[in-house]
Amino acid sequence: MIEHNVISQLRLPTNYPPHKQPAEFWESLGRAVATFGLLEEVLCKAIFALTATRRYSDAEITGVYEEWLQRLERSLSDPLGNLIDTFGKALREHPEATILNLDELLKDLRAASKVRNVLCHGSWRAPDSIGASIPFFVNKQNERFDTPIDKEWLEVMRQHAVELICAVINSVTHMGFQFPGSSGPGIPVWNIS
Repeated sequence: MIEHNVISQLRLPTNYPPHKQPAEFWESLGRAVATFGLLEEVLCKAIFALTATRRYSDAEITGVYEEWLQRLERSLSDPLGNLIDTFGKALREHPEATILNLDELLKDLRAASKVRNVLCHGSWRAPDSIGASIPFFVNKQNERFDTPIDKEWLEVMRQHAVELICAVINSVTHMGFQFPGSSGPGIPVWNIS
């Protein structure tokens, strides 16, 4: 007869598996992940604004409109990397774009996207003596993430994501358009004639 070993779930530590980090760490991680979620939403809205405010000739309008709807639908479910690419393309193609540091912004967005993937998909290890964990994460290039992350690191990354959110919003508002979903100044995108 073969004996089978089974994990006794009732004997697992409270809050297993993330039981080795204090609640404040997980709160900081959750806030960082939520901020990246807002970044994705803001990119979608910026894509909408940038593509909705371009002017087209009467001959182009039907084809552009059909493509536009598909682009917007895709943006709702695209991963962050694709949103960054679509945002960059929409900004480059907009004749009224005023952003001077687009390449730098896109580079920063892509770097932040890599960190977001670690935060969202990493498997968190036990903390070291100062409370930092190195999440187990390997990207598509077979590179393993090896940076210790603590509560302070998460807060710095969250603040950086906030700066990126503001830069994306500014890329639309600098052109004189109201950012979609806001009550800020500028011409509302859906009232453009």
